Amino acid sequence: MKDEKTSIGNGTIIYHKDLVIMNHAKIGSNCKIHAFVTIQPGVQIGNACKIQSYVFIPTGVTIEDDVFIGQGVVFVNDKYPHAAKNGVLQTNRDWKKLQTLVKKSASIGANATILGGITIGKGSIVGAGAVVTKDVPDNCIVAGNPAKIIRKLT
Repeated sequence: MKDEKTSIGNGTIIYHKDLVIMNHAKIGSNCKIHAFVTIQPGVQIGNACKIQSYVFIPTGVTIEDDVFIGQGVVFVNDKYPHAAKNGVLQTNRDWKKLQTLVKKSASIGANATILGGITIGKGSIVGAGAVVTKDVPDNCIVAGNPAKIIRKLT
């Protein structure tokens, strides 16, 4: 459910608001966000984006305008996460948050995993189930594990 510190632009529809977690995020106008989506603090989502069910968007992710994110997509924001070191639980001070950018008009297929520190280029398409481990250039289709360019778009 939206907290009082999340801003949501005009015309944005959040389906099943009680099944969406948003906290200190910024959501643009005319977006559609489906059930079981988690959007963590500091996330910025542009205008006219569509986010399908069961998507996880952690702190450090920025999504530009006109982006589609398919069901079950997971973004990762820490390359080497640990619960504890030498029996001591880790805290936010031990966490190295990576920034991820999804550029305008990109599309990410269902169940893709996007590792932290990645840029997905303008107009690019990430195939369903892909594991994106490095930057994706503008106007490309990538697929596989690890994701590789399979075609350039014109």
